[in-house]
Amino acid sequence: MTHRPPVRIAALLAGFAALLLAGCTASTHSGTTLEFWTIGREGEAVAQLLPAFERAHPDIQVRVQQIPLTAAHEKLLTAYAGDSLPDLTQIGNTWIAEFTALHALVPLQPRVAQSNLIRADDYFASAWATNVIDGTLYGIPWYVDTRLLFYRADLLREAGFDAPPRDRAEWQAQMDAIRTTSHDTRWGALLPTNEYDQLLALALQQHVPLLRDGDRYGNFESVAFKRALAFYVGLFKRGDVPTWTNVQVGNPWQAFGRGEFVFYLSGPWNIGEFRKRLPASQQGEWSTAQLPGPDGPGDSVAYGSSLVILRHSKHQDAAWKLIEYLSQPDVQVHFYELLGDLPPRRSTWESLALKGDPKLHAFRAQLEHMRPAPKVPEWEQIVNMMQQVAARAVAGELTVDQAAAQMDAQADAILAKRRWVLNRQPRKTP
Repeated sequence: MTHRPPVRIAALLAGFAALLLAGCTASTHSGTTLEFWTIGREGEAVAQLLPAFERAHPDIQVRVQQIPLTAAHEKLLTAYAGDSLPDLTQIGNTWIAEFTALHALVPLQPRVAQSNLIRADDYFASAWATNVIDGTLYGIPWYVDTRLLFYRADLLREAGFDAPPRDRAEWQAQMDAIRTTSHDTRWGALLPTNEYDQLLALALQQHVPLLRDGDRYGNFESVAFKRALAFYVGLFKRGDVPTWTNVQVGNPWQAFGRGEFVFYLSGPWNIGEFRKRLPASQQGEWSTAQLPGPDGPGDSVAYGSSLVILRHSKHQDAAWKLIEYLSQPDVQVHFYELLGDLPPRRSTWESLALKGDPKLHAFRAQLEHMRPAPKVPEWEQIVNMMQQVAARAVAGELTVDQAAAQMDAQADAILAKRRWVLNRQPRKTP
C-alpha cells in the first residue's frame, strides 16, 4: 500500500477556490468561444501563444483540443460524419483535397484579399499552392516541412570530399567513394524502404505529373518517373544503401553518430533531435544540404500543416482573426522557438533565431525549391501503394518496368471512383 503525502488544508482550499473561480469565469464568458483542434505537439505550443490573442480580443475565448497524430485523420472524418467539426483546425496539407471534396472547408481568398496581415507573395510558393484546389484557396500555411540531406561532414572529408553533392551524379560518386574508403564498413545513405518521402522527392524532381488526364490515371510508366525509380532502386542494388525499414534501423540518431552511414534524407525535426542526442564533440561534424537533383540542386516535397475554417462554424469571423494572429511573423518566430516547426513566410525567416542558425540555411534554400504532390483525395493511398511496390523492386521481385506498370494499374483502380464522378460532371464551355 502506498501512502499519499500530507496535504495542507489551506492549500487544498486554495485549489478548490481556484477551480470554482475558473468555473465561474468559463460559465460567465459572454463572448465567442472558438473550438480549435490541433494535431500532436502543436496543441501544447499554441496554448502558450493564445493568452496574448485573448488579451487583444477579450470577446473571444479559444478552447483547444489536442488530437494525437495517429488518430487525427480518422477523428476529423468521424467529426465530419457526425456534424461535430470545430470552428477551425490544423490540417495536413495533403488532406486538404479530401476535405474540400467533402465540402467541409470555407474558401479563404475573399478574406485574404481584405487582410492587412496575410499576403500570398510572402509565403513560399509551393506551400501556398498546396492549399489551392481547383483555383480556390482553402487553407493558410501554418508551418512548412520538406526533406533534404543530413550528412556527416567529417566522414565525407575522409572519403575525399569537402562539400556535399550538388546533383545525383556527384551524390552517387560520393557514396561509391564512401564504400571504397571504408572497405564496405559504412553505408552511403539511409533511406528506409517503408518510407515514401525519399522516392516521392526524387520523382517530383522530374517535373512530370505523377497522375495524368486530370488526375484520372497513374503516370508512373512515364520515362521521367522510371528514371527516378531506377536511380532509387540502383542505390540499393549498388550496395550504397541498406535494405532496412525504419523499424530495423532502431535508433537512426545513434547510428548516424556512430558513422554507420553518411547521408540521411529526412526533415527539419531532426535538427533538434541531433542536437539533443549527439554529444557536444560531434555537433560540428554534421550539417544539412539541399537535395541533389538530376542536373543540380533539386526540388523536394512540399509538406506541412495549414489552418482551415469549417463551413458549419458560426464564428467564422473570429476564427479568421485567430488565423491572422497565428500568421504574424513575430508569433511564428515564437512558435518556431517552442517546437522547431519551420515558418511558411519569407519575412519570418529574417529573424535572427532562424537566419543565424547555420543548420537551417539549407532548409531555407530548399523551401524555395519544393513541389506539391497531386491534390486528389486518394493521394495518400496512392503514395503508400507506390512505396510498397517500389520496395518489391528493391528486393529484386520486380524490374523497374514491372514496378511502374503495377503502380499504374493499382493507381488506376484506386482512382476508378474519381473517374466515375468526373465523367458525369457537365463539361465547362469556353
